[in-house]
Amino acid sequence: MRKLSVSATLIALALLSTANAEEKMSMSDADKAMYAEMLENNPAAMDVAEGEEMFERLIGNEAYAKMLGVKEKDLPKYLSGFPRVVKSAGKVVTIAQTLQMAMADRGQSVPKLESNEIIKMSAYVKSLANGLKTSIDVKSDKQMKEMMALGQEVFEQRRGGRGLSCNSCHSADIIGQRLRMQPLPDLGVNKAAGTWPAYRMTQSQMVTLDKRFQQCMENALLAKIPLGSREMVGLEVYVTNKTKGNEIQIPGLKR
Repeated sequence: MRKLSVSATLIALALLSTANAEEKMSMSDADKAMYAEMLENNPAAMDVAEGEEMFERLIGNEAYAKMLGVKEKDLPKYLSGFPRVVKSAGKVVTIAQTLQMAMADRGQSVPKLESNEIIKMSAYVKSLANGLKTSIDVKSDKQMKEMMALGQEVFEQRRGGRGLSCNSCHSADIIGQRLRMQPLPDLGVNKAAGTWPAYRMTQSQMVTLDKRFQQCMENALLAKIPLGSREMVGLEVYVTNKTKGNEIQIPGLKR
């Protein structure tokens, strides 16, 4: 019989200790009521509106589409396929990185990926694809195939003193169990990529997908992978591919 590692044993014990917790323990009735209300009035909608104002003032659809090498009318469909190879970048990039590129092309000061400007504009730009399905194509070319493989490696790699990985909480045999009284989600069914940037109720702010990755790493006591790095972009490619075909709904709403 296969022996569990110390870290795997600790995870199993944590999951077993909460496996019988009732659903209400993961979210109180008051939180559920608040969640239902926020579904109708997502606070992050204001951030998306601010992102639209900034985007139109600093870049604009026409200039942005030209930089991406697509027609303006085709932007929504094109955006549903990110992360993807952008010819002017010469590599696989995220929507946030294309905004940095567009601002650099216009001779403007380029904000960091974690800045409010980039977060809000990213949410607005991705919202242009709302209602469409994620259409990432990880087999489209060599670079996408390489980033998909890198993302899977990052997702499954055990790191830190506890020997944890993304897969430790999101593998098929763990999904649905509880850790810290929260159900561990299936990232595909949960529409992970199609619903970020999202408003996090527990943090009262909008968070991007890559920043959420960093928060998970921090909670697991792992060194945070830098935003914009090959490893982080690869991880977003891998997770986005899990949600391929799911509807894009920006901004999302998360606990």
